[in-house]
Amino acid sequence: INRYFPVYTLSVLSPPVGAEEWKASVVSSMDALVDSCVVVPCSFSHPKETLPTARLRGQWHRTNDRDQLIYYKDETRVLENFRGRTQLLGELGKGNCSLEITDIKSHDNGPFCFRIELARTETDTQTKDKFSFVEDCVTLRMMSEPNAPSLTHKDPIQGRPFTITCSVMHTCPTNKPEITWSRGSADDVTESHREIQRGLWEISSVLTFIPAEKDSHQDVTCTVLFQGRKTITSSSKMTLYVRRSENYNYIIIPVVVALGSAAIFGGLCFLMVKKYKKRIEELQRQDGT
Repeated sequence: INRYFPVYTLSVLSPPVGAEEWKASVVSSMDALVDSCVVVPCSFSHPKETLPTARLRGQWHRTNDRDQLIYYKDETRVLENFRGRTQLLGELGKGNCSLEITDIKSHDNGPFCFRIELARTETDTQTKDKFSFVEDCVTLRMMSEPNAPSLTHKDPIQGRPFTITCSVMHTCPTNKPEITWSRGSADDVTESHREIQRGLWEISSVLTFIPAEKDSHQDVTCTVLFQGRKTITSSSKMTLYVRRSENYNYIIIPVVVALGSAAIFGGLCFLMVKKYKKRIEELQRQDGT
């Protein structure tokens, strides 16, 4: 039984008076698999002039204390238990503040908020153009076990191509899960990856093969490996019940033979009737009757 991720809600900051144009859009709640990773989608805009990424200082911090940094370019200012585990994925100069957290711990639940500072020079540490989006934070819901993948398929028929689709949702597209099968080769598998909604992705693997009669009652297993410091796997399986393909030859062949015989017999009868009718007409002319 597959446990689905909850529906994520998207919160948009309603800034205070005088800061109407400092805006951020962050997924407000996400599931995070312990020992794996998570990517928090984030975008922002500010009312000042356009600046390159090098002149923008992005930070992520705990809601109640902006000095408790979980991400900052200078890692010496980052909380020790987050050092080396966080990074920004996008370019701040393009308004992308998406955050990746790896090696998720059970206490990484947040809430975490984004903060931006506009530094017009490298030494500008006293800029007044800065803003913390404390009303637009993300909360992570810890998952101790991964979701089981879902399997979709039709009934297998002997001698005909058969496909099984294995899919699972996740929240870490930078290190997406890997899917393997208990049978078949790489040539028998096609894979796809898509975003279901902001902050939720799905990876799917399609296995195609031609089942034989001997495959009936055999199991096919799909295993998902989630990326992380530890080996995290989840699997689902199905049992094949192969149907025999319908064979109508025992009906078609006798019918064709019968129709062919009837056509030949009918043709012979027609020729015989035509022949004797002509002979009778000749005899009638000779006798005058």
